Amino acid sequence: MAAASMSQGKKNLLIIEDDPGLQKQLRWSFDTYNVLVAGDRESALAHIKRYKPAVVTMDLGLPPDPDGATEGLATLQQILALAPDTKLIVLSGNQDHTNAVKAIGLGAYDFHQKPFDPEVLGLVIERAFFLHTLQQENRELLQKLPDSPLSGIITRDPGLLKICRNIEKVAPSNATVMLLGDSGTGKEVLARALHQLSPRQGKRFSAINCAAIPENLLESELFGYEKGAYTGATKQTLGKIELASGGTFFLDEVGDLPMSLQSKLLRFLQERIIERVGGREEIPVDVRIVCATHQNLKSLIEAGRFREDLFYRLSEIVISIPPLRDRAGDATLLAHHFKNKFSAQEGCASLPFSQEALNTIEGYQWPGNVREMENCIKRAVIMADGSQIHDEDLGLATSTQAEESLNLRQVRDEAEYKVLVKALARANDNIAKAADILGVSRPTLYDLMSRHGINSQTIQE
Repeated sequence: MAAASMSQGKKNLLIIEDDPGLQKQLRWSFDTYNVLVAGDRESALAHIKRYKPAVVTMDLGLPPDPDGATEGLATLQQILALAPDTKLIVLSGNQDHTNAVKAIGLGAYDFHQKPFDPEVLGLVIERAFFLHTLQQENRELLQKLPDSPLSGIITRDPGLLKICRNIEKVAPSNATVMLLGDSGTGKEVLARALHQLSPRQGKRFSAINCAAIPENLLESELFGYEKGAYTGATKQTLGKIELASGGTFFLDEVGDLPMSLQSKLLRFLQERIIERVGGREEIPVDVRIVCATHQNLKSLIEAGRFREDLFYRLSEIVISIPPLRDRAGDATLLAHHFKNKFSAQEGCASLPFSQEALNTIEGYQWPGNVREMENCIKRAVIMADGSQIHDEDLGLATSTQAEESLNLRQVRDEAEYKVLVKALARANDNIAKAADILGVSRPTLYDLMSRHGINSQTIQE
């Protein structure tokens, strides 16, 4: 009843403390807030669910373990599972420094020594409220901003970042672009980015998958047909290339294009005119061609299954996309991204990954690349039962691949880089957490990031 009658203009501050004397002192010290008090885990979680306080202060020594930190740390994890954006400040005695650091590693915002100084603790609480408000405003602002054409690419891999810059350079031209990469690496995302970043972005983006359409229908899909061209052709129908006039045409899995159509596509690329099936009229079409394949086209040329002259027409600009297994740290980074995305879609709390789950994500080879990752994490978000996403929720088997190099400096630099990006990905770009995982100070971590060219502009303090 007391909480319900609080002033609507005040912010909610939850204090988790089992000592009645300290409860009273904290309530009196911070009466500018709507102070909610909990003495145990159950009442603390009830307040979190009902009032959603932005800031929480807590003592780790809670019943039934008032002299230890087991119950407090468990409560902390459950609070952050229910409300990941909550700023949680741990109040600890001198002897509890180790547990306070452990709490930071689990996601606590800060810790403050007991006996507390009301003025100093007040500043910490005020800053926590300010940061929470700022993060909420930034999130709302980002939701209002239009997506960048390359926003579908989540990476910190230098190779893929360079590819994104190349896409930006190539997009304004009319050059034909060939995207090479395994299934699920994001070839269509990059093709759409090429279109959206080009002067043609106001026109149509049309796509066709050569492997998904039977050979006897593919010609009509590409070039269209005239009325009466064959049985059932009751009206004139435009093909995908003609429909994309003025825009971009994406030819996916071009390696599966039948030989009978390769010569017709080559003629179009050379002369920029088409003829509909059953027609004789030459129709000029102004369209930008982007193609993609997971196959080795040079091997197909040697086997006589792909025209060499067509290959050179299609490959004015070639962009090779690395598989997810070769992008150090990106698996965990993507896992966090998809977990947050699908948790919001499903209307459930964004649960943290367990240590075993993170190990599995990092060790798995991801043969289906980003598409497989997306499906895996969506399933895990839906199936997770508890306060964390566990190894068994992923349904994956750990697979490791040994790599060997005899250059000591190269091995050391590569290992250091991989550990840095994995730690940042595991900490979800929180510098304090990443430094704690690596066992270094924040200045040292910034120096290492600078030396390895890791962008720190979007990293959280």
